[in-house]
Amino acid sequence: MVAGEQRKMISFVPLFLALLLFCDGAALASHHYTDKQLEALAERVGKTFWFNPAQEKTPLFSATPAPSGATFRPAVKESFEITELTGQAIKDPYYKVRFASGKVAYIRPEMFHEELNATILSVDPWAEARKKKEQGAEDEKKRADWINAQPWSPAVKEASLRKQPTLGLNSAEIKRVVGPPIRITKTHGPIKVAEEHWFYADGSVLTFHNGLLSKVEKREK
Repeated sequence: MVAGEQRKMISFVPLFLALLLFCDGAALASHHYTDKQLEALAERVGKTFWFNPAQEKTPLFSATPAPSGATFRPAVKESFEITELTGQAIKDPYYKVRFASGKVAYIRPEMFHEELNATILSVDPWAEARKKKEQGAEDEKKRADWINAQPWSPAVKEASLRKQPTLGLNSAEIKRVVGPPIRITKTHGPIKVAEEHWFYADGSVLTFHNGLLSKVEKREK
């Protein structure tokens, strides 16, 4: 072997070793999960998660379980369920998720763990608001059913359904029609007639004499 060829071989060996170490390092980086760790990751399968509305951005999800997959950020109000832990056989896992919209995506478990309790929540942040909305709808239905069951004229019923008080209704009826006031003042007139003023948040003031609505007025808030 000539001296020039020996020098080429000597320079080639370090390059080959460097490439080998790089490939082994990449393999270790994508196959670093133990069987027990994979089992622990799989425990999240079947669970639903939400995004934190206080954060400006949601995490990046991939369209495929691969680093080269196209990524996107879902909408803040999109919940998602983890449906599968893919890549367990080769110890290169991705969480497969299905969003409420039906869209399927993937996210690395390490990225999921990094975002958990920050941008990803395990408790629905809109649960309380949704509960109040549902309760409000139920209360409104009960109010409408009660109004329609009263022996009132169609005009009074129509006004009551629109939460418009009608003169002559008593205080208990008005409370069912427009709701309770935020404040009540009570006085007695010169002929000892009981007088009440009901104040509402929209500026309305209802005046009752002896328990019957006698006046409706609007005032500036």
